[in-house]
Amino acid sequence: LSTVSPVAARTLPELLEGIPLFSNVTDLDFALLAGSLIERRFTKGTVILEEGLPGDHMYFIREGRVKVTMASGDGRERIASLLEAGDFFGDMALIDLRPRSASATALEATTVLAISRSTFLRLLRGSPELSLEIIRDLVGRLRQADDKVTALCFLDVKDRTRRAIEELAPSGGDFELSAWSPPVTHQQLADLVGSSRETVTRALQELKRDGAVHQRGKRYRRAFSG
Repeated sequence: LSTVSPVAARTLPELLEGIPLFSNVTDLDFALLAGSLIERRFTKGTVILEEGLPGDHMYFIREGRVKVTMASGDGRERIASLLEAGDFFGDMALIDLRPRSASATALEATTVLAISRSTFLRLLRGSPELSLEIIRDLVGRLRQADDKVTALCFLDVKDRTRRAIEELAPSGGDFELSAWSPPVTHQQLADLVGSSRETVTRALQELKRDGAVHQRGKRYRRAFSG
């Protein structure tokens, strides 16, 4: 289930706080956003956008978590990414006018800010800074896709699982400052690394036994490396 509500201009600064893409929004950008930004709330399990369908909005996560998935021909699901507050998705279909390349589903009660294609393209044409941020994000996703293809070709499930945890819980280098990952199930990790749940469960047991990762409930973080 989802609910939709327009966003008043006076609430924009508060709503956009914490979304890096809008950190340098100009007064003109705010004026353009004021009449077109829509707040949407989704309950856990709701499909926000569906692979293969046309797309005319992109979404910024204000609160909650979203999984982005792609389906194989035999119905299996692969998780492309797990997103949190501040992340955005759905922009590719707005740029190339092709159907959605993936589905997005709320992992918990989630609030997003939706922007239409026309508003998004007007913002890109009028804001070089915003365009650069979008390009940086696209390049980052392309690099991640390249890394995942390389990992599938050359790494075993144990190493792919370790890398997935490191990506979910990035560290500044100091173990004590290492972030814990968001809650993630064994099945979600398996969908991320392209393996079965049983194989990933065995890989996690080995990684914990080796001291390579630490676990707290459904959260993980890398071990200190020196």
